[in-house]
Amino acid sequence: MSDPTPGIHHVTCIAGDPQRNLDFWVETLGLRLVKRSINQDDPGTYHFFFADAEGTPGTSMTFFPWENMAQGKVGSGQVSRTAFRVPEGSLDFWEDRFDEYGVGYEDRVERFGETVLPFADPDGLPVGLVAVEIPDDDPTVPWTAFVPEGHAIRGFHSVTLRLADPEPTTDVLRAMGLDEQGTEQAQGDTPGNRRTRFAAAGPVGTYVDVLPTVQSGRQGHGTVHHVAFQTPTDEDQQATRKAVRSLDVSPTRQIDRHWFRSVYFREPGGVLFELATNGPGYDSDEPLDDLGGRLVLPGRFEERREEIEAELTDVRVPEPPAAEADD
Repeated sequence: MSDPTPGIHHVTCIAGDPQRNLDFWVETLGLRLVKRSINQDDPGTYHFFFADAEGTPGTSMTFFPWENMAQGKVGSGQVSRTAFRVPEGSLDFWEDRFDEYGVGYEDRVERFGETVLPFADPDGLPVGLVAVEIPDDDPTVPWTAFVPEGHAIRGFHSVTLRLADPEPTTDVLRAMGLDEQGTEQAQGDTPGNRRTRFAAAGPVGTYVDVLPTVQSGRQGHGTVHHVAFQTPTDEDQQATRKAVRSLDVSPTRQIDRHWFRSVYFREPGGVLFELATNGPGYDSDEPLDDLGGRLVLPGRFEERREEIEAELTDVRVPEPPAAEADD
């Protein structure tokens, strides 16, 4: 029997222009590019990984910049918003920063006793910042090249799942070890649609909110491709795989993704879930000080470097200011 999942491992989304994606997530939001690689199922497309300073599990937002794909639409069977933790008292800083950088954001809302600042990235991806107390022993390591430590993003807070029929999905979440925390009519949600919150075992990427909807969705720019949950060891992963198989889902075999090992399945509501191990980690093939410093082509793809690089759009990683930001 495995331990319950500690929480979200990473969230993978679909973007358009790769340079715009890099500029926003690194310079505007202050996340570190910890891995610059390719989509291993479509090697002519980048795969960018943005995270905290060390690529800690529970902090990495990743993107496939499929430039020729159409704009998506958030609806049933999708992650409708991904939220990050920021330190209490930092939302004023973020509103000022969004004004400076021309980022569209909405009025703050209260959900389950916490304050959320909803906004969207340049592709229209719904995102949010949630003000929380960051404990002294928090496992995340803030990256301060663009944003001061006292305001820096500190990993995931939650994902919201939009579902036509939530009940089968909640059975899967329970099988993965998430506990139901409560239900409320949250600010900003459609009247009559009550949000149910589930909590994982760890301090980062803890929450999954489930929200009913009758609106259909369409995958494309500005939508989430899949959400990955931590199964720290191979044994944890296989135990969780076995648990969800009993609920009429069909998980894949384990697939080696070079920085972690993965199992995928589409939960009953249509959202693609991944179970990801915590190792080997993003620093398994690059020094910690140089994460994201080069295009990494895992395994057999290195032999095709010249061909792959010729297909990829040239990009420039934003350069941090000469000195680190500080409080």
